[in-house]
Amino acid sequence: MSTGLPVSSRQHTFVVSPTAAGRRLDLVLVAEFPQVSRTQLTRQVSEGAVTVNGQMAAPSRKVRAGEVIAWTKPAARPSRELRAQDIPLHVVYEDGSLVVLDKPPGLVVHPAAGHEDGTLVNALLAHCRDLRGIGGELRPGIVHRLDKDTSGLLVVAKDDATMAALGADFAIHRVRRVYDALVVGRPPRAAGTIDTLHGRDPHDRKRFSTRVKTGRRAITNWRLVEDLGRAALLQAELETGRTHQVRVHLAALGCPILGDTTYGRSPRDAAVRKIAQTLGRQALHARVLGFVHPRTGAWLEFQSDPPADFAAALDSLRVLVADDRAKANARAQTLSPKGG
Repeated sequence: MSTGLPVSSRQHTFVVSPTAAGRRLDLVLVAEFPQVSRTQLTRQVSEGAVTVNGQMAAPSRKVRAGEVIAWTKPAARPSRELRAQDIPLHVVYEDGSLVVLDKPPGLVVHPAAGHEDGTLVNALLAHCRDLRGIGGELRPGIVHRLDKDTSGLLVVAKDDATMAALGADFAIHRVRRVYDALVVGRPPRAAGTIDTLHGRDPHDRKRFSTRVKTGRRAITNWRLVEDLGRAALLQAELETGRTHQVRVHLAALGCPILGDTTYGRSPRDAAVRKIAQTLGRQALHARVLGFVHPRTGAWLEFQSDPPADFAAALDSLRVLVADDRAKANARAQTLSPKGG
């Protein structure tokens, strides 16, 4: 356990307990500092960041009860691959541990092939002046992701401990995530639960599918918010958080998301098809995000209204509904017998 006698804010000292005696140094460190990976700690032992009774030691050294182990957490090193870029961000909440953002559509979250910069991570490197590093690098911790063309709420960690705690809560589904979705067609009922296996599509490795023999369980609770005649506004609350889960599940329901060219289809209705083309992306927005703050233990919950392009598509669909009703009323009046 810790002695409570740190030399600096980065140094942590503890005494080997009798139950830990005889174990490897790297395994004892992992047990004492679970927020840091074994790979990182092993490397830091080799680099001299850890001492046993004031002396450097090998990761495989067997420790003895009563020995004093000191770990000086290295300062995070600037990433060699990432650069800070002054990209506007909509920050919903921020403190020393994390930041909650409202991501606009079109912004890629993390650099990847074809998107080496201009991403949310590049923007956060410029925005956050108090990053303490993830995995020994001075970069933000991406706890969960949103697709490039999905808008809405996203939480990002500023240090390893926050990253580990939030990651664990996402893994055990102790996080609230609710999405707004405009879909093509009408759902079979007012609400329901989709519970399927979820895995790579055997015919297209870039897609995911519910029609797999093996995969991870995926659960989405959905409800109809507004019947738009030829389309619908749904809310989907995740119990699990698989890649593309909402998009795959709503397509499996028979109501693919408007504008989703990967899992959807071009609407047969010309007016709806034009709305999808004008939108130019899948109509999916992460409206609600709730989680336990790793440092304070308080429940935090945030809400975000969909962006202007989503709202414009919804308004256009409502106009279609109004037009359809007006035409139906006009036909009814034409066909009704005239009074004498």
